[in-house]
Amino acid sequence: MPTYTGISSDAFRHPLDRQAEQALRNLPGFELVARKFMEFVYERPQLVYLMGNTIQVGPRQYSTIYQIFRECVRDLDVYPEPTLFVSQDPQANSYALGQENPFIVINTGILDLLEEVEIRAVLAHELGHIKCGHTILIQMAMWAMSAASALGELTFGIGNFVTQALIYAFFEWRRKAELTADRAALLVLDDLNPVMSSMMKISGCSNKYAHECSLQEFIRQSENYQALDEDGLNQIYKFLNYNGAQGMMLSHPFPVERIHYLREWAVSEEYQQIRRGNYQRSPSEGAVNVASETSASEAENLRRQIEELQQEINRMKRSQ
Repeated sequence: MPTYTGISSDAFRHPLDRQAEQALRNLPGFELVARKFMEFVYERPQLVYLMGNTIQVGPRQYSTIYQIFRECVRDLDVYPEPTLFVSQDPQANSYALGQENPFIVINTGILDLLEEVEIRAVLAHELGHIKCGHTILIQMAMWAMSAASALGELTFGIGNFVTQALIYAFFEWRRKAELTADRAALLVLDDLNPVMSSMMKISGCSNKYAHECSLQEFIRQSENYQALDEDGLNQIYKFLNYNGAQGMMLSHPFPVERIHYLREWAVSEEYQQIRRGNYQRSPSEGAVNVASETSASEAENLRRQIEELQQEINRMKRSQ
């Protein structure tokens, strides 16, 4: 499996991810939410909870998973190495959070359902989120939505700013960010099939009948789903499904859509160039990229914001 020394997240970031993040940052209320988030919430409580309620993966704890994880960290050139936890939860799910001390949580449902190569795809996907600096925005989105819904306009003074448009933009960006993380999984595995099969299994496979699930049929289902767009009414239904028609807004694209986007990228010249070692590199080798704006001035602005947020974190720690 290839190792992408010094690779920048911009080398594989999906353009829809970049566009959706820029639209989110440009909305009124975003900057206030960012400031309030770092003022009242940071990642240490989550780490304390995970240390007390899950298993931390290491050389003598889930050693096979740890070896796979270390290889993925190396291959995507993620530094520092995030902490990996296994949570006792039958739901086949995983997530990455944290900025100063990033961490990944993978449920036992993933370990029980997937083959080792598919687990590698899941870990690489979550590392892709960390590599691209997605985690701070994901945490902000979770906090803004829960805080605003709990106390309305009295919530830390953000109630008037957390508009439906801002919530929509957060969800739209989260869905597009998954497309970038899927690319990270493909880069690490250099094999499209296990990445797609992991998505298929998480969508609806059972341990008992997994041998009766066909990846080729799932790919055909993906193609049929894309064909639904020929009817304009179906496009409206897709939009509504993503944005609350089933009772809640969706944070991930449908797996059949993720497969569609990933198959397109797998045959692209961009992907082939990265595989040959022709890719954009980070200014600081091995660093986790957090800036994603397209222009130099926008990137500098984001770096300044991050520095200010870090200063707030340090101030909060000193005051404890």
